[in-house]
Amino acid sequence: MAKKESTFKNMTIALFVITAVAGLALSAVYSVTKEPIAASQKAKINNAIKMVIPEFESILDTVLMPEDGKDSITVHRLLKGTENSGVAVQTYTDDGFSGRFTLMVGFLPDGSISNIEVLEHKETPGLGTKMALPAFKDQFKGVKLSDLPGEKILVKKDGGQVDAITAATISSRAFCDAVNRAHAINKKGEKQ
Repeated sequence: MAKKESTFKNMTIALFVITAVAGLALSAVYSVTKEPIAASQKAKINNAIKMVIPEFESILDTVLMPEDGKDSITVHRLLKGTENSGVAVQTYTDDGFSGRFTLMVGFLPDGSISNIEVLEHKETPGLGTKMALPAFKDQFKGVKLSDLPGEKILVKKDGGQVDAITAATISSRAFCDAVNRAHAINKKGEKQ
């Protein structure tokens, strides 16, 4: 087979063919994996809801915008029959040491925190990742933010009540920020 001459036209055609094949392969992989990924994400959210408010029969989803106008937050109103069994708020913060992380915060009908689950994060292994451990997140259980000054939960360094994770104060503050955002959006949703 003879070697083709290296001209601009031949290089352009070769690059186009390579790009087209790669694009088709990528779209085929995307179409095959799209539904399983979506199903996995939905199962992850449903499992987190069950962890923060274990007893409910049905879910009413509402998407609300926080007052800072950033991303939307999903509020899952949970019912047992016709009775309110709580609210699970899928919240986030962009203030983590390694950027955004998301939480599911459960509020009981009286407004106190039932439980918190970390959905995703990129925090430092062995430091910020400790926010997902019961030793840290269980200190939020039973807290009613409406009873706190300014209706905000803070780390002790900032005059609050939460023991920060050693060497991970930024992650601890960010966790509190996400919980405060969840409380604010839940309070906003109650008024609607």
